[in-house]
Amino acid sequence: MSFEIKLPLFEGPFDLLLFFIERDELDIHDIPIFKITNDFMAYVSELESLNIEVASEFILTAATLMRIKAKLLLPRTEKDEQGNEIDPRQELVQHLLEYKKYKNILDDLAGLEDRRLQMETRGNIPAELQHIASQSNLDYELQDLNLYKLMRVFEKVMNRFEEEQNRPKHTVYTYPYTIEDQKSFIVERVTRDAIVDFTELIEAYPDKIGIIFNFLAILELLQLNTISILISEGFNNFRITAYQENQAA
Repeated sequence: MSFEIKLPLFEGPFDLLLFFIERDELDIHDIPIFKITNDFMAYVSELESLNIEVASEFILTAATLMRIKAKLLLPRTEKDEQGNEIDPRQELVQHLLEYKKYKNILDDLAGLEDRRLQMETRGNIPAELQHIASQSNLDYELQDLNLYKLMRVFEKVMNRFEEEQNRPKHTVYTYPYTIEDQKSFIVERVTRDAIVDFTELIEAYPDKIGIIFNFLAILELLQLNTISILISEGFNNFRITAYQENQAA
């Protein structure tokens, strides 16, 4: 058995605070800071328990609520220049009132937008002519065409063509070589001829990649004690034979 917990999503921390105020029918000018702080922190904790990333503005607002709550617990109070006691909630209340005012305006604007979208646009003669021309012929599109526009379009096309031509191109070649195949080839040659010069392998696979694969295959065969090598005459040449203990020694 499993269950889901769905939490309402809020646009920001002030939206959440207004929700608490409206839900509990609280006086926004006299916010019970203890209750609203506990509700706010419970919501944030619930988000964290569900592994939902908490936005930084929620964390900042939570810290602000805790700071206000701490100030209200202190016996000392701050006073303004006239000697009046300063309410720690005053700044928060002002921000909430401003947010509520703009939120109400946004709701009105959203209603106006919905009504505007339901209206049919009229009087856009160029767009209507363009629509008619696209369904009939191209005369309307060509009426504003001139030599300057043609040259600009031609210049853009040529610049794009030149960029494509000068763009670096990488060609990937696939060589039909594997270490296992080259090991089998070398063992077969040694079994047949008893002694094989490395230059003979170069002649069989003269390209650079073939030489590299053959050399790597020789190293693996040496490690497996399958072949032995003898120093031969010639520049960087050696002979390959079947494995012999006395030669290895």
